[in-house]
Amino acid sequence: MTNPAERLVDLLDLERIEVNIFRGRSPHESLQRVFGGQVAGQALVAAGRTTDGDRPVHSLHAYFLRPGRPGVPIVYEVERVRDGRSFTTRRVTAVQQGRTIFNLTASFHRPEEAGFEHQLPPAREVPDPESLPTVADEVREHLGGLPEALERMARRQPFDIRYADRLRWTREQIEGAEPRSAVWMRAVGPLGDDPLVHTCALTYASDMTLLDAVRIPVEPLWGPRGFDMASLDHAMWFHRPFRADEWFLYDQESPIATGGRGLARGRIYDRQGQLLVSVVQEGLFRRLDGA
Repeated sequence: MTNPAERLVDLLDLERIEVNIFRGRSPHESLQRVFGGQVAGQALVAAGRTTDGDRPVHSLHAYFLRPGRPGVPIVYEVERVRDGRSFTTRRVTAVQQGRTIFNLTASFHRPEEAGFEHQLPPAREVPDPESLPTVADEVREHLGGLPEALERMARRQPFDIRYADRLRWTREQIEGAEPRSAVWMRAVGPLGDDPLVHTCALTYASDMTLLDAVRIPVEPLWGPRGFDMASLDHAMWFHRPFRADEWFLYDQESPIATGGRGLARGRIYDRQGQLLVSVVQEGLFRRLDGA
């Protein structure tokens, strides 16, 4: 049986059905909708497959338009917008059962030497990932075991996720909490050596915890949910090469939540404190009935 990292690589390996058209699998899950990071990662694969491969992606901007249905294939249609001397631009439309569910614009840049470089240091220090428990271990510790549904989910999870501030379970624990969160992540197994796979895998991971920062002042991250949330859009800027199967720190914060929407931004660093990726996302938040 393949491990979750191998399944992620397989999930990102799209079927080419025409020159600019690809088909991706959407696994049968117990979720109401397809995970947004999966669609974003697959769309970026489709865009990358239509380039020469010598220009890494430097940015993407995407909109989640409709929820995708688990178990139903997704078709990715790529428009070759521009092939310039330094930049390549692709627009991708994701279609499921005849309806557009997602679109993405990605830009690829031939690496250049600018003659200067700067970077703000990480905003805070956090414990090393080896000193922190996994999410599954924290849940087991709190509940005295892992419910069967969560056990199955943990076995399928392609990323090892460790919260720097530990999980909060009660309203007393979130009282006065700022809308900030930091997690260590890495794929649970090797992802191979294709840089595009690592970029798309990290794109997948970037949608997993970012909106947590919006929820932190409102409700515990685990336990009964008072709000439903859905990603509305997603933007990423890739600054340096990286491997998604090595530890990276995802430092997240929410500068504002109002009008039923919350904005979250994240900075992804390697263990040496180098900024690898910047992320911004807006999410829709609606109170659940009876909450």
